[in-house]
Amino acid sequence: MSKSKFVDFRAVKAAITMEQVLEHYGLLSKFKRSGDSLSGPCPIHKGNNPTQFRVSTSKNVWNCFSECKHGGNTLDFIARMDDVSILAAANKAIEWFQLDPEAMSGDSEAEGREPSEAPKAGDVPRPKPAAKPASVQENGTPNKPLQFRLDKLERTHPYLTERGLTPETIVDFGVGFCAKGMMANLIAIPIHNVEGKVVAYAGRWPGEPAEDNPKYKLPPGFRKSLELFNLDRACKESPDKPLVIVERFFGAMKLHQHGYRKVVALMGSTLSAAQEELIRRHTDSNSQVIVMLDEDEAGHAGREDIAVRLSQFVFVKVHAFEKEGMQPEHLSAEEVQQLIGGVL
Repeated sequence: MSKSKFVDFRAVKAAITMEQVLEHYGLLSKFKRSGDSLSGPCPIHKGNNPTQFRVSTSKNVWNCFSECKHGGNTLDFIARMDDVSILAAANKAIEWFQLDPEAMSGDSEAEGREPSEAPKAGDVPRPKPAAKPASVQENGTPNKPLQFRLDKLERTHPYLTERGLTPETIVDFGVGFCAKGMMANLIAIPIHNVEGKVVAYAGRWPGEPAEDNPKYKLPPGFRKSLELFNLDRACKESPDKPLVIVERFFGAMKLHQHGYRKVVALMGSTLSAAQEELIRRHTDSNSQVIVMLDEDEAGHAGREDIAVRLSQFVFVKVHAFEKEGMQPEHLSAEEVQQLIGGVL
């Protein structure tokens, strides 16, 4: 039986850039460049907000944070601009950029290729999910669940009250002052994996530490890049609710305390590949994510990268605080409800 001729979408995407595509549509000059990012009004829904549409030239992807509520790659952009199928978009790209048709095609047994006849014009099939990494492991095995618990923690330490935590929240998250052991003189914060098992304790100095001393301490061998703080609770919430991503433990605990429990913390301002995969596994194409990092230089850089990466498989909204230095834990219960309620 003869094999059908297929179009290799990956080969087409690898052969063209978003800058080339924007230039083809006469749009490139209308975008403002900042590093590897291009921003401007969305050409798909004909918007006028100069920051609603962004392109990462290094990752070759785009995202509309406004009416489209979508992002994708070069072929996704062509398909939406011309209201055609992904196959038709690939064939247009081959013609426009004079790509070698033979190099852009293959046979039906080749992975990542689509038949040249099946989809109808006007149908925009969802791109196939990106191949999952062999494991969420990075540089070794997963974090192993601990065989012990820090049970004798002081739950009434004044630092916890200073951070605005209620007794209920303190007990719920199992935090407290540790008087001895590896977390001696620190606020111990248990970190659970997605199955709800404690894999580590993070230590927070109660107050401002001495010069050159870090605020946080993590146990040797623990890889925070493999975990999302509070994911075990967040994944049990309704799939209709947006997933809120913050940087810090206390930001997640405060939002939880204010009644919004579908929140995770990165334990930093960057998103690892393993954390991205965890989010992918616990969301779908209809999910919404709100990126709410601290309003500082690290937060600005982190939220841009996170938005571009996650927008390839979920709708992403970036929240920017009005004042420099603001953090999620500074929000009141009323502000949290207004903010989250605005996207439901």
